[in-house]
Amino acid sequence: MDLLSAWRSHARTDPGKVRSHNEDAFLALPERGLWVVADGMGGHQNGALASRLIVEHLAELPGGSDLDRRVQQVRRTLHLLNRRLSRELTLISGQPEPVMGSTVVVLLVEEDRAACIWAGDSRCYLWRSGGLYQITRDHSLRQQLIDERQLSPEQAAAHPSAHALTRAVGASEDLALDVVEFNVYPGDTLLLCSDGLYQSLSGSELGSALNRPSPQLALERLFEQALAGPARDNLSAVVIRR
Repeated sequence: MDLLSAWRSHARTDPGKVRSHNEDAFLALPERGLWVVADGMGGHQNGALASRLIVEHLAELPGGSDLDRRVQQVRRTLHLLNRRLSRELTLISGQPEPVMGSTVVVLLVEEDRAACIWAGDSRCYLWRSGGLYQITRDHSLRQQLIDERQLSPEQAAAHPSAHALTRAVGASEDLALDVVEFNVYPGDTLLLCSDGLYQSLSGSELGSALNRPSPQLALERLFEQALAGPARDNLSAVVIRR
């Protein structure tokens, strides 16, 4: 049996209850072991374009069984897009600062290995044996204040610019990507999501949803709960299960 055929996934995006437009984009290719969530920034057209460019370019990458090679292909693609967004489009716009960008979180799998590549505050979670683990670490001022000034999460969240990003594709000429590799086991469930989704839900709500019998049912519960709240931002998520 093709080992990638053991992976199932379900994806969804929603503008939320306040915004009329959606700057998020996602990619779900379980047959190739590739999933992506991107959360655009820079206004409706610019943010939507940035996130769409990311998923379109990553969708064009060849599949294969060499995870290390695929990680390098993803990194190379994101660096090329970063230069395009931060230089060429800025020059075209005539603005002195970058006018479009996007967070990104990518999951690649090969047999019992997985790799997560990201920039920004879109997240990857792992639900395993009744425990919820956050694989990614936010590239945000809030997380930086916690790390560097040793503030509590509550203290850091009170900062007026707490949600400002410290990294994103297109945010600066130099892009730093983080990569985490880990083993995956039968029964593991992974969640990729934009901040609009996880900011609406507690850890226990995330875990309860991911514990449901299928990726589709898990996703339905996540959006049910998130849309029951204010849902001020766009919501995007991909649930993946082995």
